[in-house]
Amino acid sequence: MVGIRATGTYNPIYRLERKEIARAMGTYSMGGVKAVSNYDEDSVTMAVEAVRSAVDGINPSEIEALLFASITSPYKDKQSASTVALGVDLKEGVFTSDLSNSIRSGAAALTLAMDRVKSGSSKNVVITASDCRIGIGGSEFEQFYGDGAAALVISNEDLVATIEGSYEINDTILDVWQTSLESFPTSWEDRFIKTKGYQKTTIAVIRGLMEKYQLTVDDFQKVVIAVPDYKIQIGICKSFGFDIKTKLQESFFSSIGFTGSAHPLLMLAAAIAEAEPNDKILFVAYGDGAQAFVLSVTGLIKDRDVGHPPDSIESVITLENYEQYLKIKGLIATEAARRPLLPSSASYMWRERNYYTRFHGCKCLNCGTEQYPRQRVCYECKAKDNFEEIKLASRKGKIITYTKDYLFPCPIPPHIQTVVELEGGCRVYMMMTDVKPDEVKSHMPVKMTFRMLHDRSNFYHYSWKCSPIY
Repeated sequence: MVGIRATGTYNPIYRLERKEIARAMGTYSMGGVKAVSNYDEDSVTMAVEAVRSAVDGINPSEIEALLFASITSPYKDKQSASTVALGVDLKEGVFTSDLSNSIRSGAAALTLAMDRVKSGSSKNVVITASDCRIGIGGSEFEQFYGDGAAALVISNEDLVATIEGSYEINDTILDVWQTSLESFPTSWEDRFIKTKGYQKTTIAVIRGLMEKYQLTVDDFQKVVIAVPDYKIQIGICKSFGFDIKTKLQESFFSSIGFTGSAHPLLMLAAAIAEAEPNDKILFVAYGDGAQAFVLSVTGLIKDRDVGHPPDSIESVITLENYEQYLKIKGLIATEAARRPLLPSSASYMWRERNYYTRFHGCKCLNCGTEQYPRQRVCYECKAKDNFEEIKLASRKGKIITYTKDYLFPCPIPPHIQTVVELEGGCRVYMMMTDVKPDEVKSHMPVKMTFRMLHDRSNFYHYSWKCSPIY
């Protein structure tokens, strides 16, 4: 039996109140807040964090394939899945592939992963969906869209939920779209989208699934309907007779927003985390058609930490105003560094990928001192070329010293540079992110997080920063 072995979700720490958008744009507020990715985050960095959460406790060598789904992949002509695999430190022999152009691409990745496990091509497949979507100023999309990522480990062993069946339909419809020449999405008239798109298609796929497997409303304890409209979700439940209060999965629209291709997997991960053994889950994802799945939760759910609802971050940072949001998203120009910045080197990034992208350090085999970045001569015992690589990304640490730099180019200054001592004694000079400047202090506990350092030379340089442990 094929199913879900583990789940992981990630939402950025920043929130923007929708009433602040309404104030700035002179329109109405939908209420609630939206999750906003930091200036050093994109769909790749968030996917890395979601996958790290999902594979926590699983030997990375067991993962044989990784599928990355996104509408907002940073490159048009370069695979992002391979970068995610490198950031998570998976083995070089892992199969990677991208899926794109649809909010249903995360669910499509689930189908492909299932087929890969069923065929025996892979025993454990990680799928991840991640998006940073931006709506044009003053539009409903600007308020509704949020940023986030989710990941699932699909396997045939050690499962928290089995996938017992699926059904899909295709429907080419111009509801929401964005051409390669446009910066923001466009939509057709609301009534057409909701009645002929969301409602009609989703009802048809649910009905087809239930007929295919001879299921009734009473067979399901949880219903996950990943349609980007809460009223349509309620209407669909009513049309089938599902109890809205007890069965309909929380949508997180008011606390995060709609996260594109990641949202179906976010909702599914939350449903599994809240489920009881033997619960059946109806999972539906919309997008140029729809897919529906039947899942059954196993007894392992009681003994496994499968994460928490994606809006349960203990501490969030609320942006002070709409202008901060514009700066973080790069929607208004800010002054560049007055000193010329050195260009990036593709060959250097490739040569040092284990140290900068995988975040490996080195350990002296003579005296045991751990060091980063790699050295030829140990600074402790002076032994030469006598090191082994060690993994540092999973280690926590504490700030030894720091500086607040107002001259370094940063959308919301100051930029914070730190010296961090990791568990085991290795000290690393690194940037800090996702923190209020007034809260930074010596001995502050921190964790490692995968981020974009810069985009010089017209490509992205990914590496690691530290962020607070709240």
